[in-house]
Amino acid sequence: QVQLVESGGGLVQAGESLRLSCAASGSIFSINVMGWYRQAPGKQRELVADITSSGTLNYYANSVKGRFTVSRDNAKNTMYLQMNSLKPEDTAVYYCKASVPSGLFSSDYWGQGTQVTVSS
Repeated sequence: QVQLVESGGGLVQAGESLRLSCAASGSIFSINVMGWYRQAPGKQRELVADITSSGTLNYYANSVKGRFTVSRDNAKNTMYLQMNSLKPEDTAVYYCKASVPSGLFSSDYWGQGTQVTVSS
């Protein structure tokens, strides 16, 4: 089992920055990929960025490339999302996810989410 707790959300103005954190606990040694997702009202949850356990392979959604940076501190069991130049369309609940391989499949664990609101 893996437990995830997000923090760092809030209300900011367009152009400002926020840093989200996702603290993992439990069977953290088994975590492979961790990712940040977001869900805006009335929209499907979408992948924003993810990172492997080694931190060497990242993915970013086109809408956040050049503005968001995902990183991972394995010593602190924490993943971060640095969000710069925020836009109103970045407003959403942000969730972190951890994937744990299990044979041919993987088990996914989710945090409770943290609200990010960007005003224009």
